[in-house]
Amino acid sequence: MRLAITHETLYQYSLDVEQAHHIAMLTPLALPKQLVHSHSIDISPQPAARSESVDALGQTRTYFEIASPHREFRVTARSEVTTAALPTSWIGKLDRVALPVSEPWHEVAAAMRYRADQAFDEASLYTQASPLAAIDDVFANYARDLASDGASVFRLASTLCERIHHEFQYSTTSTDVNTLPQHALSLKRGVCQDFAQVAIACLRSLGLAAKYVSGYLLTQPLPGQPRLIGADASHAWLSVYSPSHGWLEFDPTNNCLAGEDHVVIAYGRDYSDVPPLRGVIRGGGAHQLSVAVTVHPV
Repeated sequence: MRLAITHETLYQYSLDVEQAHHIAMLTPLALPKQLVHSHSIDISPQPAARSESVDALGQTRTYFEIASPHREFRVTARSEVTTAALPTSWIGKLDRVALPVSEPWHEVAAAMRYRADQAFDEASLYTQASPLAAIDDVFANYARDLASDGASVFRLASTLCERIHHEFQYSTTSTDVNTLPQHALSLKRGVCQDFAQVAIACLRSLGLAAKYVSGYLLTQPLPGQPRLIGADASHAWLSVYSPSHGWLEFDPTNNCLAGEDHVVIAYGRDYSDVPPLRGVIRGGGAHQLSVAVTVHPV
């Protein structure tokens, strides 16, 4: 599917911002399943300095400095990508899809443990705790009754995401970007970021590798298809690792595998690695933030 994305971020301040430094992660990733045709970022006021760099995973970051006083700050990112479709048997709700073959989860967890003589596997980086996805018994216990010894790593991840989808309430007022997954789990509510980070923390607490995916979700459904939760906003899901298959992406918010209507911006340990926009400002007083995301088929 060929998709056009517009992501507009507007900050309005009560006092002048005298100087601002920002980093944006708004550039779609070039992946085997995702072809990037075009991308641009427009910034107002005009930056005094601007540059691009890559993070440790080769993902593009745009740095810019605004040196003139301002009370309004706008970033508009426009992209066009083509995403690859999932195999037909993988499409649908998680309890009905035919998942790729993967090893029993406890074998994968054992393989991910550190041993002095083992070859380095980059996926092991995502078995470790991170600022917004801790390793804790509360997460292991939440997932353990789903984790029979014979369950494959992907089936365990699928069942866990399905449980989160059914037990959690989607609520935009219950949490914020700094909410810890322990709190989201106790509330049983939150947004896509919370759903993904709870699932990641559960899988890591069992010794498995899981990473956070930041991106977008198609705004308008195809004819006859239901509208997906999380449209018109930045979206988040998770990717789970099997040594034999590699990474597979699950969307617990919508109880499905991430497919052609999901656009990947960045991968990280959790949200704190890949926020769309972060920065440091001098001045500004109180602020109001508004974000508008539109994704539509070309």
